[in-house]
Amino acid sequence: MDCQEILAAMVAPLCLWYKENQRILPWRENHDPYRVWVSEIMLQQTRVEAAMPYYQRFLEALPTVSALADAPEEQLMKLWEGLGYYSRVRNMQKAAQTIVTEYGGQFPQDVALLEKLPGIGDYTAGAVASIAFGQPMPAVDGNVLRVLARLCDDERDIMLPQVKKDVKKALSLVYPLAEDCSDLTQGLMELGAMVCIPGVPRCDLCPLKDLCLAKKGNREQLLPVRKAKTEKKRVARTIFLLRHGEEFALVKRAEKGVLAGMWEFPAMEGHGSLAEVDVWLKEHSISGEKHRFIDSRHVFTHLIWDMQSYLVCSENKPREFAWFSLDELLESVALPSAMKPFLKALIEGQEKGSKL
Repeated sequence: MDCQEILAAMVAPLCLWYKENQRILPWRENHDPYRVWVSEIMLQQTRVEAAMPYYQRFLEALPTVSALADAPEEQLMKLWEGLGYYSRVRNMQKAAQTIVTEYGGQFPQDVALLEKLPGIGDYTAGAVASIAFGQPMPAVDGNVLRVLARLCDDERDIMLPQVKKDVKKALSLVYPLAEDCSDLTQGLMELGAMVCIPGVPRCDLCPLKDLCLAKKGNREQLLPVRKAKTEKKRVARTIFLLRHGEEFALVKRAEKGVLAGMWEFPAMEGHGSLAEVDVWLKEHSISGEKHRFIDSRHVFTHLIWDMQSYLVCSENKPREFAWFSLDELLESVALPSAMKPFLKALIEGQEKGSKL
């Protein structure tokens, strides 16, 4: 059989397998497009196990698209805190506002209209259309690309845009064969997540093992082909934990770039020497006792921050900074994950009765 014949033969056994083996997940309780959409955005860079508590908390606070549209920014950021990629939740709110104002609070079912919403690309549009509305629209992610590369013994680099286009086209031809398009979409996702996993797949559990060309050629561990990732850029930073009384200083990052619009502790580029640190403090009208604090490293998708820090007991409270108590930093302010080690160390220091 050629690849297209294999995909056609795949549909029935895969959908049956999914019905009998699917995990019980909160976003599968029904086919509400809002719930499907929120889960797909969260799962783009987060494992299912890690995403579930975030998902449940998000849905409890913002149970409808209208609630998301009206949510204050700080609440939104706090609910997303720890997931990273904060531009995604901002785009989600923009999309929700569009759905409310232009579609009366109802998700459009047309894929072309879904793709026009902020932050929704062809993958998310396909997932919502097929899972929530039962439309014959593929949703091609890394799991699906891996499954099809092995099924068809495809040696092409799955990171190439043309490969994704070809996979989507091939799948679209077999979607009409499925009794339930939702089962086919989720079946492919589930197979890639639980059975046809990276590295050593669990072929003995696979409902498609008799169809799989890679399995027949003992090549399943060699596929898929993925180009080597470029080396991440490393950036040195010096973080300042400025304390005045019981409050700590924060600043907001620029509206564009890494962690756009997020709160962070004040910082300077580079690992500043003592002299450079003193110059920075003087430029920002900070005077007071300082101590070398913790070092931390944070890895982004294409970037690494290597951070050193200073804890400074400031005698004054410059207005260029926003000042928050530790309780506020914990309960109401959304800090990016890169800043969390410093907050944790501050809390631990307070609990141990640090003199600062």
